[in-house]
Amino acid sequence: MRGGRSSPLRLGGPVSLAVAADAVRTCAGVWRGGRYAACPYGAVLPPEARRDQCERCAALDRSYSVAADTKADDPRPYAVYLAWFGPGLLKVGITAAERGAARLLEQAAVCFTFLGEGPLMTARRTEAILGAALGVPDRVASQAKRAARHALPDAGARAAELRALHASVTDQLPDTLRPRPCEIVDHAGLFGLAPTQLPPPVGQVSALPPGSALTGTLVAAAGPDLYVRTAEPDGPGRLLLLDTRLARGWPLHRPPEDAPQQVPTVDLVPPKQPRDAPQPLF
Repeated sequence: MRGGRSSPLRLGGPVSLAVAADAVRTCAGVWRGGRYAACPYGAVLPPEARRDQCERCAALDRSYSVAADTKADDPRPYAVYLAWFGPGLLKVGITAAERGAARLLEQAAVCFTFLGEGPLMTARRTEAILGAALGVPDRVASQAKRAARHALPDAGARAAELRALHASVTDQLPDTLRPRPCEIVDHAGLFGLAPTQLPPPVGQVSALPPGSALTGTLVAAAGPDLYVRTAEPDGPGRLLLLDTRLARGWPLHRPPEDAPQQVPTVDLVPPKQPRDAPQPLF
């Protein structure tokens, strides 16, 4: 939760969280002066919301936001990057240079490279020009990112696709953008997606309502998504996908060791086989 305590997670380590039966999920407020100011409306958020702000606080944040193009006077240098999420799933974007790879980790980019660095408006124009010229979007849908994680090509193939795109745009960068060499940073191992393929989860947590509890082992983590192998007393457990944005705004605590799994989930349909793939006879 923004402005609250944080507990580090590690791959292969435990995940344990619960929402008390009488808990209330509240809006995180707005970011001002380097910190979050409490929501002036005292807004309560529904359990299924994937944003930790009410509509009015979110609108206040957008009114002075680089991402929403409503803040054009940021004096910091900005970096333009190419991010790779899966075969054919690439995007061009910008981030404050001082943040390094933080924005790419937040977006769950499997690998990325920087293109150049310069003033905010130069970086923003470069993003728009390259996106239009290459047909590369400025965002990739969460569902597409998630589907790609279970069938990733090897690191060499990932780097080759990014390297080719980087080479094709270097002569299109404006003079006011300082070019950066192609240096591929791969996050697959950090996310738990390599060296073995991540199996598809059987279900996705749909909400964390009051009285819910989830315990298990962290198998992988990419951006806001946690892949948790649940702790079951009489079996290997299920692999569930938890979007941690569902947890923001709740006063979380650790459930008792013997607490049952109590989270609503939706079943996830496995990816369809390609049409030309041989079908099983039985």
